[in-house]
Order: sequence, then structure tokens, then C-alpha cells
Amino acid sequence: MPLFLKTSLLLQSFMLVLLQLSTPTTAATATTPAAANHSVAAASSKLSFPAMQHFDVKQSIADTKVMHVNKTKHQTRENVYEYFAKENNDDNVRGKWKLSLLHRDKISKKHYPGHRLRFEARIKRDMLRVKSLVRRSSADGGAGVKYEVEDFGADVVSGMDQGSGEYFVRIGVGSPARSQYMVIDSGSDVVWVQCEPCAQCYHQTDPVFDPSKSASFSGVSCGSSVCDRLENAGCHGGRCGYQVSYGDGSYTKGTLALETLTFGRAMIRNVAIGCGHRNRGMFIGAAGLLGLGGGSMSLVGQLGGQTGGAFSYCLVSRGTGSSGSLVFGREALPVGAAWVNLIRNPRGPSFYYIGLSGVGVGGLQVALPESIFELGNGGVVMDTGTAVTRFPTAAYVAFRDAFIAETSSLPRAPGVSIFDTCYNLNGFVTVRVPTVSFYFSGGPILTLPARNFLIPVDEVGTFCFAFAPSPSGLSIIGNIQQEGIQISIDGANGFVGFGPNVC
Repeated sequence: MPLFLKTSLLLQSFMLVLLQLSTPTTAATATTPAAANHSVAAASSKLSFPAMQHFDVKQSIADTKVMHVNKTKHQTRENVYEYFAKENNDDNVRGKWKLSLLHRDKISKKHYPGHRLRFEARIKRDMLRVKSLVRRSSADGGAGVKYEVEDFGADVVSGMDQGSGEYFVRIGVGSPARSQYMVIDSGSDVVWVQCEPCAQCYHQTDPVFDPSKSASFSGVSCGSSVCDRLENAGCHGGRCGYQVSYGDGSYTKGTLALETLTFGRAMIRNVAIGCGHRNRGMFIGAAGLLGLGGGSMSLVGQLGGQTGGAFSYCLVSRGTGSSGSLVFGREALPVGAAWVNLIRNPRGPSFYYIGLSGVGVGGLQVALPESIFELGNGGVVMDTGTAVTRFPTAAYVAFRDAFIAETSSLPRAPGVSIFDTCYNLNGFVTVRVPTVSFYFSGGPILTLPARNFLIPVDEVGTFCFAFAPSPSGLSIIGNIQQEGIQISIDGANGFVGFGPNVC
């Protein structure tokens, strides 16, 4: 098949995805997501969904080899930051703060001799992430887990367990601004960076931040109301201390401070950040973590009225040379998105829970009780730090079996790691695969492009169905399924939007 025809078919397939997320009315605006939600729900039931789509096997395999090439585009740190700032100036002037997003593989100094080893490392991180999310979302919120605490300086862990992040932004920290790569995490609240003097630091791409060289750095006292908002606050020498442990054994601890963060030309003053003097982790070059969760200590929670509690992100697709975006402010909320309700969970205030009513394969909804995704049985979390989407075992098995039934003509391959449904597509240029859809409560339906559910696990043509059973009733929509789709969070009004733009 000619290349231009294959490209055209893929574009048509992806446009079908967008049509299913859009609405024919233009009455909805970015500031009235509730109206958009109702109009999209009404329109969704009238749409017909394609049963099959084309998947470009050859291009997907080629993408696995991109990480072996010279990374000159992102090697010069200051040039990258200058590029980000220049790229985003116009938006920042209008009050919409925009940052570029990079996948961790773009800045990692760790060299993998092949895609299979890089894949296995990612899945190992992912399993730890899921384990910690399940514990945090349990009935006691992790409070029943016993930790050894001798004093604040000891190597202790907290109940704030997450895994290592997959996506990074580059921001300025301090005055004058020092450029730093930061992990973004929608399931975490604390913002922190590694700080001098560093008693224990992991390797990061940029020099470790030195607060003594920042004119805007200000320590937080133990009696401060900001300190009271920390889940695991301590006191050391009159200064408020923090500590966070992650699911993969990583941790950070140090003192809380108020500092200036710079996004392009926009300077955000008095942001509460952790200044980490003892850190260990698998953050692969990042200076720290930018918590985007729903709690008051996250960056979104701290910005509050400045952004209207709203932000939007596009996760860069794996193996491509492009970068995604992270945009703060109500202007980031697009017209024409499919809006679904956020669900508040007191046990997990940092998480963004959404209503999912079912899943579909080949244009047909899989027969499942809707209650399997309800909050009382675990609920459904949107998470940027989890790679692979997890569903409760009963839902996953029915979903997987429906997909297998529609792919009987494709040659199977043995399972790999957490994936039990894999295919040998070596020698294929393109294949036809059934569509995969998420049915959200209220009507909207998100139909995924094939690259978001069939992923390469090596460089010779083994592809796996990128879903897995959850170890509990908790469902997690991971970043592989989110890639390439504009996702908007309107925390102030309680909505999550999908589309209409692509990354």
C-alpha cells in the first residue's frame, strides 16, 4: 500500500476518534463545561462508531528505535529552556501558562540496548506505582500500614506512596530562575526539588538547586498554616519539615519553603515547595516533582484563583520527536471537549476519579455490570504516572476476550510481562484491528487510536494488548491510553474534558 494512502487511512481513523468526542452545537464554551457535558451526552447516542481501524505496524516498530538516536534536540539544557520560554510567550502574556512535556526517555542518561529492556523497566516501575495507588485508595487510605519513625531525620516513609513519573516539564526555580526538569504527577500533591546542601541526592540532569543563591527563597516555620496542610509535617530547628515516600522505594525529605517558580515569562511567587536534602529515587534526571493532584498543597491547589483550578495536558506519544504540553488557566479549557463529571473521594483527595460505565470493542459495548466501575467498588482514577490501564479482573477478562474474538485472524505470540494477549506482527505493514472505546457516565464515548492499545514490546514485531487486571477493585486509566489526546481538568467545577484537539 502506498505510504500516502496509509497515512490518509490513519488520519481518517483518528479523525473518527475526534468526531466521537465532539458535539455539533457551538453553544458550549470553555467556561461552562456543565453545558458542554449535557450537549455532548445527547450527541453521543446518535453517533455511529467504526468497528475497525487501520494500525501502522511498520511505523510503530520504527518508533521503538527512535530512542537509540542522538538526543541533540534536548541535550543543551539552557537552549531547551529558552526554546520553551520563547514558544510559550504569547500564551503566557494572555494569562495562559504553557509548558512543553517530554517523556522520561528523552532526558534519561540510562542507555538500553533494545526496546525490550526499556519496556521491562517501565513495566516494573508501573507495577510498583499501581501497588501504591491501590493501598492509598483502600478503605483506611493506607493509615493502617505501620511505619518505623524514630525522628524526622531517619529514613522513614509516609502514607503518600506513588511511583516514579513518566513525563517531565522544564521550569525555572528561584530568583534568578534556575532551569530544572520536573516530573509531573496528577496523583500527587507535594511540589519539591533536590536542594543543597544535599546529604543524599540521586543524579539529576541539571545542577542541584542551591537556595542560598535565590533571593526569593523563604523557609516556612513549624507553626505556619502552610505547614499544617502537609500530611506528614515535622519540625527541625524551627523549620517545617516534609517527607514523601514513593512506591518504588524512592523518597524525598527536607524543609518546606516559599519560592518563586517561572513558567516562560510568568513568575509565580510564594509557591510552597519541598527543599529536599535527603533524596533517593528513580526519577531519571529530574530535579524533583510537580504535584498536580487535587489536594491543597499541589501546584493546582496553591494557584487556586490565579488559574481557576483548571489545567490541560497533552501527553507526548512514545517514540516520536514531538513534545506534549501542560497548560494552566481557564483559557486552557477547550470548546468542543467531551466533559465528564469528576467524582470526589474523601479517601483519595489527590486523585481525579471519573465515572466509567463500560468499555467497548469493535463498536459494541462489552456486557458488564456498570457497578463494577463505581466508587463503592474501587472507582476509576485518571493517572499520568501509571502507564498501563488496569481494570478489575472480571471486567478485564470480558474486555480482553472480546478483543481476542475480533482479532482471530492475527497470529498470536506468547504473553509478555503483565500482558497475556500478544501478537506476532513481524512482516506486516498495516493490519486492521477492532476499535476500543471507553463509555463514560452521562454519554460521552472515547474511542482510542490503535497505538494507544496495541504497543510494541520489542523491535521485531511483538505487540501486546495494553491493558491488565487490577489487583483490587480500583480501575486506573493510564498514560498509554491518554497519549495524544487533549485532557482538561476543571477541578473548580468538577469536570474532566477529552479532546477535541490532538497533541
